[in-house]
Amino acid sequence: MTDWSNWSGSVAASPRLIARPRYAAELASLSGQASKVRVVGAGHSFMPLCETGDLLLNLSDYEGAVAIAPDRQTVWAPAGWSLKRLTAALWSEGLSLINQGDINPQSLAGAISTGTHGTGAELGSLSAQACGFRLMTAAGQIVECGPTLNPELYQAQRLSLGLLGVAVEIRIHVVPAYHLEERVERRPLAEVAERLDDLAAATRHMEFFVFPYCDDVIFKTLHPVEAKEDRRPPREIGEDTEATFKTICDLCAALPILTPPLQRLVMRMAGKPSRRVGPAYEIFPSERNIRFEEMEYELPRAAGLPTLKAAIAHIRKRRLPITFPFEFRLAAGDDIWMSPFNAGPGASISFHQYAKMPWRPAFKEMEAVLSDGAGRPHWAKRHSLTAADVHRLYPRAADFVAACKTWDPAGKFANTHLTELFGL
Repeated sequence: MTDWSNWSGSVAASPRLIARPRYAAELASLSGQASKVRVVGAGHSFMPLCETGDLLLNLSDYEGAVAIAPDRQTVWAPAGWSLKRLTAALWSEGLSLINQGDINPQSLAGAISTGTHGTGAELGSLSAQACGFRLMTAAGQIVECGPTLNPELYQAQRLSLGLLGVAVEIRIHVVPAYHLEERVERRPLAEVAERLDDLAAATRHMEFFVFPYCDDVIFKTLHPVEAKEDRRPPREIGEDTEATFKTICDLCAALPILTPPLQRLVMRMAGKPSRRVGPAYEIFPSERNIRFEEMEYELPRAAGLPTLKAAIAHIRKRRLPITFPFEFRLAAGDDIWMSPFNAGPGASISFHQYAKMPWRPAFKEMEAVLSDGAGRPHWAKRHSLTAADVHRLYPRAADFVAACKTWDPAGKFANTHLTELFGL
């Protein structure tokens, strides 16, 4: 057996075999010999989605290349490629994704199957950008699906947590390559809250970070621009600032009472105005080198700010030693069966804790606050949903479960967590 753990170190497993197949025949043989199969990408899920004692697959070496449609509006891409590799390949062909999240080590399949998203009031998640799949089913066959080809499978596969099979290729919408201008500045939370709709309408991508013991936010926008200049520092946060923040996190872990004043110090350091311009695929992501644990809830847009304020008030009242900031983003609604955004336009609130500090008690308290506003958790981030909760929150959950049982009747692709979560 080979040990495996996720990025944060909070999920560990001892699979019988970790394999990196390169061809369809090899994948079919490996899958056929296993009773349970899960697929792993970068390991950035905080829930035990990839946990297994049997076969754990990594498709980063799987055969394939980007195939561009004649109209250049979609491409087929290897599902196991990292977003970093994919977006660089697209750029070399004069193409880009219209939106990305804030990291890029994730595999394309992992990002889509968990509902990974960026920010933008009019833009959907990566799941909403996908428009076709080729996957190996439990029967060992490659099956293609899309809006009109195996449509029931397609609807379930758009956000599937890997329960329907092993995705080997994904068709995704693309746009002509473009540059982005990033601006970061410090603003009062009260001002941002009062002007949120106007600020969101003024640029394509808007988000902010707020430390719970500070009254200001780090406000960030991304806006498409002409490629007249190219100004990119090596990192969004300099090495010195990152090292200082790591030291501060360690101090908070040792002496939690120092958390409020140290947060204010971080805000003074990180909230300085900055600007950079570059290719979109290089501006979207930022490095995450300090390990943390994360919970994220997607709420109806109108409930976003009131819920954020309630969460901050709760932390201050309880004096919880939370070292990381909240992240507040916006996203468009969609029609994906198991998407947290299928109820309409959403606000996303991410809650983090330094990986070396206790996180379970604080997450339990925060989940009670975040779920109070009709929130739905991000599938890959910490939550305590039960099967009853899933069926209450998602009107098409029964259809999704039916698709899982149709395409994987023996539950080959389900692990203990997913079996319990969906009542499989």
